Amino acid sequence: MDVRKYVDLIEETRMENGKAVDPPARKAAAVAVIRNPFAGIYEEDLQSLIDIGDSLGEKLSRRAMRSLQIDPSEVESFGKGVVVGLGGELEHAAAIMHPKLGHAVRRVVGGGKTMMPSANKVGAAGTELDVPVHCKEAALVRSHFDAMAVRVHDAPRDDEILVVVVLTAAGRPLARVGGLKKEEISVRDGLR
Repeated sequence: MDVRKYVDLIEETRMENGKAVDPPARKAAAVAVIRNPFAGIYEEDLQSLIDIGDSLGEKLSRRAMRSLQIDPSEVESFGKGVVVGLGGELEHAAAIMHPKLGHAVRRVVGGGKTMMPSANKVGAAGTELDVPVHCKEAALVRSHFDAMAVRVHDAPRDDEILVVVVLTAAGRPLARVGGLKKEEISVRDGLR
């Protein structure tokens, strides 16, 4: 795997609509920009991209936790995303994200019963991706339905792939639309 660059982004919301957010709501994106070995060519066997997903899931999760300065037990939400450069195809994003990346993130963050939400697209350098996140233990925790906008000004180039893992240490700032609260998670089936 050829990595051109890593980018780490952290967002900390301290005020929302004139009201203090205490403690601040924090989320982080860890990004890797890698060379796409299949840019400009059709390849039937995408196993090498699947393996890259496993490796990057672990590396990017650790980077995001380091940015947030938290332990695995403090990760509340997760999400993933990929932008494939114009020389690639959407299936390259699927190969990286779906078979192994999510399992690697779960190994690092100490579990997670829900499906990890994802977003992918093919785009030019500077394409923004809204990476969805939700509570890692129960999908019905509405306070944790959110997203983080991620953009790297010079990536992905046509022969690159931008891979993102987003972790949060909280739900949305000042969440108040009801539903299951994180303190009420009980069934541990990934729903409630």
